[in-house]
Amino acid sequence: MSDDIKQAFWKALDASPYVMVGLIGEREHHIPMNAQLDKDANSAWWFFTAADNRLAAGGPAMAQFAAKGHELFACISGTLRREESRDVLEKLWNNSVAAWYPGGKDDPKLVLLRFDLEDAEIWTADPGIKGLFKLAAGMTMKEGELGEHATVAL
Repeated sequence: MSDDIKQAFWKALDASPYVMVGLIGEREHHIPMNAQLDKDANSAWWFFTAADNRLAAGGPAMAQFAAKGHELFACISGTLRREESRDVLEKLWNNSVAAWYPGGKDDPKLVLLRFDLEDAEIWTADPGIKGLFKLAAGMTMKEGELGEHATVAL
């Protein structure tokens, strides 16, 4: 099951790569970020941000994700680090990112963060016909009738 749910997670994240990210141990609210995915790197994703963003310092972090159709939810742990590779910046740079940085790829405010993924808890919300009937009728739901849950290594 965990491989199926992990694949469903990656597919949903690719369709809508928006997550809420915060540093572990900080009392600050999490920040919406656009995850830059690389199909060749399934244990990391990246965020473009400004040097004065509270995430720019990096450290242990958590990200929360809700799929576009709310059929999948995830909480991901990992570590944020500054990405120093110019090749990675070049590969991930796009017009949506360029719109935020007037100085382009050499803008002094630009920081590229890599989120090294450790693990995730993933939930699917797919009740099926029987589950939908039970929900509509107010019947007691049993574990697994609304979807699946797994803790997976990323």
